[in-house]
Amino acid sequence: MAAFTLRPLSLAIAISTLTVATAGHAAFKMGDTDVGFTGYLKLDAMVTTTSDGQIATGIGRDFYVPSLTPVGGGNESPVFDMHARQSRFALTTDTPLDNGQKVSGRFEFDLMSTTLGDQRITNGYAPEIRHAFITYGNWTMGQTWSTFMDTNALPDSLDFIGGTDGAVFVRQGLVRYTSGSWQFAVENPETTVTQVVGGVAGRVVTDDNGVPDLVARYNHKAGWGAMSVAVLLRELSMESAGVNDQTLGYGVSVSGKANVTPGDELRFTVNVGSGLGRYMSLNTANDAAVSSKGELEAIDSQGLMLAWKHTWSPQWRSSLILAQQNIDNPVAWTGKLQTSATHSVTANLIKQLANKLSVGVEVRHAVRDLESGAQGEMLRVQSSVKYDF
Repeated sequence: MAAFTLRPLSLAIAISTLTVATAGHAAFKMGDTDVGFTGYLKLDAMVTTTSDGQIATGIGRDFYVPSLTPVGGGNESPVFDMHARQSRFALTTDTPLDNGQKVSGRFEFDLMSTTLGDQRITNGYAPEIRHAFITYGNWTMGQTWSTFMDTNALPDSLDFIGGTDGAVFVRQGLVRYTSGSWQFAVENPETTVTQVVGGVAGRVVTDDNGVPDLVARYNHKAGWGAMSVAVLLRELSMESAGVNDQTLGYGVSVSGKANVTPGDELRFTVNVGSGLGRYMSLNTANDAAVSSKGELEAIDSQGLMLAWKHTWSPQWRSSLILAQQNIDNPVAWTGKLQTSATHSVTANLIKQLANKLSVGVEVRHAVRDLESGAQGEMLRVQSSVKYDF
């Protein structure tokens, strides 16, 4: 990536031309380009208690990851965590071109799931890329939300995602074409596989795909709200560990939000498919399993999320979130220690102290089931302070 320097005179000129962009974030000019800076600062504090062992230090302690709810361990005392890792910042650009069109870009970072850094002294976690894409005409090119994901259906939650169990949540490289209500995309492929070696089932991330994932989406907006239908078609591939096979994966997602009353809103998503794997619930289920013949068998899964948001007053609002997933593991090839289902119930109360400053508290109860019938539970109370800029 080419480096550049901004001379003091240029910096003074940039600061003197500071404006307010239409999106509401500060912007300045660099040549013909409008440059904006936006994001938020957020502090999260949470107490987590689990029925069957402690969640290991890492992302499962920073936000809800369904596959990390412990099952089969011993009793543990509650744990307290506090962090600002969900904070994020983004640079945005808009540049008019000599052909009369415009090219825009977004470069966004957070610190949420990076593994660089610890809690011993400075909590110096490294930023990681969330989005890095350009838009030109009807085209979007770069890394951003998968076209199979509907961000409008995500609930109003203090947690990083909210209704994680049933939600599609993926960012990746893609090329997307938008025409009216239709979107078509080719996206970066990846395959995660359950393989039993020495009697122990493990996850293999293959990186053996020869064709991109294909997505088509239709978005409908009306006075009552919005709804989207998306279809995913993908190759599942593995060429390692004695396996050389490919099979087909697919998924269908129906999602949206409905304005029920002036103070009530329903958000929902329903996801079904075979080989959905990494697209749903933070890859709780793998895409496929290796059979006794060394062949890939796509794993079926279903997900559901419902979120009811109620506005009590201009300052106070709440959401009740129900989320669930079911996974049909081929137990003959995966064993009985794989996750068969997870579900969670979440309720929160958020106060908008001012236009860009809010505080809130959220309670979540989550359950994880294994194919063996064993079960583990998690209870988390989370409080947050958030400043948008």
